[in-house]
Amino acid sequence: MTDKNANGFDAEEMTVELELDDGQLVNCAIITILTVDKKDYIALLPLDEDGNNEDGEVWFYRYEEDENNPDAEPLLTYIDDDEEYENVADAFDEYLDNVEFDEIVGGEQES
Repeated sequence: MTDKNANGFDAEEMTVELELDDGQLVNCAIITILTVDKKDYIALLPLDEDGNNEDGEVWFYRYEEDENNPDAEPLLTYIDDDEEYENVADAFDEYLDNVEFDEIVGGEQES
């Protein structure tokens, strides 16, 4: 049995720690990595000190891995273009729709 908090994230869930512009460190659960217009983006769920996310806010960043060094930390960069951000948000909404559909279909198959 895994130890899950109120949001269903367990201690083994993949997380990343971000340093914000003001120097604050925020632990985030990694929801998924999406490819939109041949670029990769990461969807992160910011967590509080108890590992919860009360407001459902999701953060999107450009995501790049160093192809020459698989051990290097991935690079996360801000999305400062409104149209690009909207495209990523739309792709994330589609991802959520697919996850919900898969859960519904998966639940019916187990019955």
